[in-house]
Formats: sequence, C-alpha cells, structure tokens
Amino acid sequence: MLLDIMSSDPIDTPTKILHATLTLLEKPHAKLPTMSDIARATGISRQAVYLHFPSRTDLLVAATRYQDEQNAVNAALAPSREARSGAERLDAFVTAWGNYIPKIYGVARAIMAVTDTDAEAAAAWNTRMQDMRGGCAAAVQALAEDGTLPQGTDMEQATDLLWTLLSVRNWENLTQICGWSQDCYIATIRGMAMATLARDLGALTDVLACPDTPT
Repeated sequence: MLLDIMSSDPIDTPTKILHATLTLLEKPHAKLPTMSDIARATGISRQAVYLHFPSRTDLLVAATRYQDEQNAVNAALAPSREARSGAERLDAFVTAWGNYIPKIYGVARAIMAVTDTDAEAAAAWNTRMQDMRGGCAAAVQALAEDGTLPQGTDMEQATDLLWTLLSVRNWENLTQICGWSQDCYIATIRGMAMATLARDLGALTDVLACPDTPT
C-alpha cells in the first residue's frame, strides 16, 4: 500500500512527488502524466518537480523504485538470494517475480502503453527491466556454479530466455487476456523455467502441473 500523504507525519517533497506520480499512473486507463500533471497533483510548481527530478525519465525510474520499496520487494526476493542451490534460487526468483507483477501492473501498463512513442517512458521502462534481468542473470549464474545448468548452455542466452519468460507482457497475455488464474500462471512458469534451465528437478517436479484449467 502506498504512503498516505495526508497523514500527520511530515513527508518530504520528493516523496510527495513520487507518491503523486504513482497515484496518477495507477488510475484506471491512466495516460502517462506530464511533469505539469505531477506538479498539480503534488500541489507544487513544475519547476519544483524539476528541481528534484531533472527529467521525466529520472522521475519515472525513481517512482518505480519507490514502488518497490513500498511493496517490500527485497523481502520478497530474499528467499532467492538466500537459496542454497541454483535450482532453488531459480525457482524462488521465478515465484517471487511472478507474484510481484500483479502489484506493479497498473503502473507498468501505463508506462508500457507509450514506450513506442515516448522516449522518456521507454528509457524508464528499460531501466526497470534491466534491473529484473539482473535477477535472471544471478539465477542462471547460480545454476552454472553448481552444475545444474544443462551442459553446453550459453549463459547469456539462458538469461535472455528467462528474462523473456518472466516479462510483464507474458503475464498480461496469460492472466488478463487468456484468463489464467495467478496460481496457474505461477505453476506453469515455474515448471517451464525449471524444465528448460535446470537439469536436476528433484523434488520440484510438482511445479510442472497447472493446478487449474484456464477459463
């Protein structure tokens, strides 16, 4: 849940700006807000917004990272980072990110909608996705280090594959368009990741079956 800027606790101006930005982005059918929109929502001048965030790209990147802080993303990713094997790390990362997408989808959808025509939005979204790709690379590295990555697999291509598998667009297509439940999505993506990138599934073979049928 986002910070309530109407509480009695004093809140600094940058945080108010970030909160206003996310609030605008999360509105149904939201369009990407301009700096003027954000200034009005914050109750300050446009120049004041630029004082704290020199460009809209800077602001959008900061807003998505602020959203991560509010949603405790580091706690969600802790099981992956503390995993004792490559397969465990892969499975924990896929589960954490897959279950995190619904929390950020409103903001992600608004930004993704204009990446083809808005260079600032595209730059912000690329930064966010490269952050996620780092987690994919770490999971693949862990698989390689304990010998679980299939022999002969190119690590860069394996990272590409996992990164694509976990894209917000894929989640959107399966859950929002095809009607899959979140549980079915998670089970299927976990299974695909493990079957493709980990040689020794061990006790994790149960993730290969979807618990329900998409409607």
